[in-house]
Amino acid sequence: MTAGMPAGGPGGAPAPAPAYGEGGLGDVLPSVVSALGVGEPAGDEGLPARWVLPPARSAVVVLVDGLGYDLLRRRGGHAPWLRGQFGAGRRIASGFPSTTPVSMGSFGTGLSPGSHGLVGFEVLVPGEDRLLNELSWEDGPVPERWQPRRTWFERAAGAGLDVVRIGPGFFDGSGLTRAALRGGRFVAAQSLDARVDATLAHARTKQRTLTYLYWGELDKVGHVHGCQSWQWGDELETIDRALARLAQGLPDDCSLTITADHGMVDVPMANRLDLAHDTELAAGVRHSGGEPRAPQLYCEPGATDDVLATWQARIGSFAWVLSREQAVAEGLFGAVHDEHLARIGDVVVAMRDDHAVVDSRHHRPELLALIGLHGSLTDDEVPVPMFHVAARST
Repeated sequence: MTAGMPAGGPGGAPAPAPAYGEGGLGDVLPSVVSALGVGEPAGDEGLPARWVLPPARSAVVVLVDGLGYDLLRRRGGHAPWLRGQFGAGRRIASGFPSTTPVSMGSFGTGLSPGSHGLVGFEVLVPGEDRLLNELSWEDGPVPERWQPRRTWFERAAGAGLDVVRIGPGFFDGSGLTRAALRGGRFVAAQSLDARVDATLAHARTKQRTLTYLYWGELDKVGHVHGCQSWQWGDELETIDRALARLAQGLPDDCSLTITADHGMVDVPMANRLDLAHDTELAAGVRHSGGEPRAPQLYCEPGATDDVLATWQARIGSFAWVLSREQAVAEGLFGAVHDEHLARIGDVVVAMRDDHAVVDSRHHRPELLALIGLHGSLTDDEVPVPMFHVAARST
C-alpha cells in the first residue's frame, strides 16, 4: 500500500447515484431543441424535455470540457460573466462515470449511460477479450453500431434546422463524434476566438440554426497543472471573456446555453495505488478498465467474488466498491439495457475524496503524470452547470 493511504474496510454510505430522472446533462439538448419548436419533446425512452425554455428561432449550445459546477463556484473570481449567470443557472448531474466519453453520450443522445452504452473511459468489448478506449476509439467497433440510437443533432437536422458542430478538426469523423454527436455538419476551428467567430457567423444567418461549440482546453490545463492551479484560473478567464463576447454578439432571436461534461479533483501522487506494485489488488483482475478515479475491473473466470471482497477490505474506507449487479441496482449508470451489461466491469469502483488507483502496466506515462483527475461520484466531479440565456426576441 502506498504510504499515507488509510487502511480500508467494507461498509460506509451507499454510493450516491446521479439523479438521472431529475434533470441532468442528457436533458440539455432535448430542452433546447424543443424550445426551437422541433417535434415532440421526447427522447427514445419517452421522457419529456426536462426544462421548458423560452422559444427561440435559433440556439447556440457551448460545452466547456472540465467545467464542474462546484469548482466554478469556488473559482468564480476568474469568471465575472459566468458568475453573473448563477442566479438563473442550474446545478445538474453529468452522470457516472463522470468522464468525457460517457458524458458526451448522454449529452448527444439524451439517454443515461446504461441506455446509450458508452459506460466508461476504457470498457470491455464483449466477446473480444480486450478494452476499448471510448475517447481515442483506436481499433474500435463501428461507432454507429456500438451506439445506434439517434442523437439530438440528428433529430434537429432531420426537422429542418441547419445544424453545425464546431471544434478541432481531428474531431470530425472520430469514433466518439460518430457515436455520440453525429448529425448536421462539422466546421473545424482551432482557437477559441475562431470558434466563437464561426459560431456567430452561423447564428447570424437567416436560417433556423442549432450551433454547438466545444472547448476542451480547460480540461487539459486541469489535468496537467491541476484544477487549483493559477494556470486553470487563467484559462477560465480566457473562456469567460470569450463567452461574454459570444453572448453579446448573438442575434436577438438566438438563445445561448452553456454546460459541461464533468468536474475534476486534484489527486496527490501519495494517494495513488498502483496495481503493478500491488499483487493483492491485482490478483484475479484480467483487465483493469475505467480510469484512475473510477476503475472497472474485468475479472478472471470465477474470481469476481474474491476480487470484490479484497477491494472492499483494502480500499473500502476511501472508495465505493460494488459488484456490477450492485452498481446497476443502485442506479449508477441509470437504466441499463441488457446488451450493455457486459461492457460494465464485474467490479465497479468509485474513489472518494482525493484518491486514485492506477495501473502502470497499462496506463501511458502521460496519464500517470496527470494531477487533475475525474470519473467518480463526488460533488467535485458529477455536478456541472446549465446556464441558459434566453433569446431577447422571437
